Amino acid sequence: MARKHTSGTKRRTTKSDTGRGGGTRRGSAARTRTHRSGPRTESRSGSLLSRSTLRAKWIESLDEHEDRPGQTLATRNHDVIRRWAEERGAQPATVPGTEHEGRPGVLTFDFPGYGGERLRHIRWGEWFRTFDERGLVFLFQEHLRNGRPSNFFQFDSPQREAA
Repeated sequence: MARKHTSGTKRRTTKSDTGRGGGTRRGSAARTRTHRSGPRTESRSGSLLSRSTLRAKWIESLDEHEDRPGQTLATRNHDVIRRWAEERGAQPATVPGTEHEGRPGVLTFDFPGYGGERLRHIRWGEWFRTFDERGLVFLFQEHLRNGRPSNFFQFDSPQREAA
């Protein structure tokens, strides 16, 4: 039996499509597109975000935290990101050789004891300027499911093209 090709298919999502607790902001319509890199959801503004981002609990201020250990959180708030990194002793960094026209390339953090010798430390201002210019979303965990602190993080980009 032949499989139907669904690349580029658009459909409206419902609350059940975005996961428990809803990941989209109240009142925003969303459509799912299938890309080579997997399903991505398009908001009314046309921004594509991964399902992981839409399912994550959005953190808007320093006063907000996970509901349970292991929960994926999402933010664009600079204070939240900086506090998370500093609590782990991590410094803002970039990967040498990935620069674009003199600007930082791949953004990351240098965690103590994890062999970051090949990373180049940058100032917070430069790190956040690059983060904002790319319209990134910071996905992270405060704790692992077992309650220990988590260093997990990744970025989601609405502008990222399918790989």
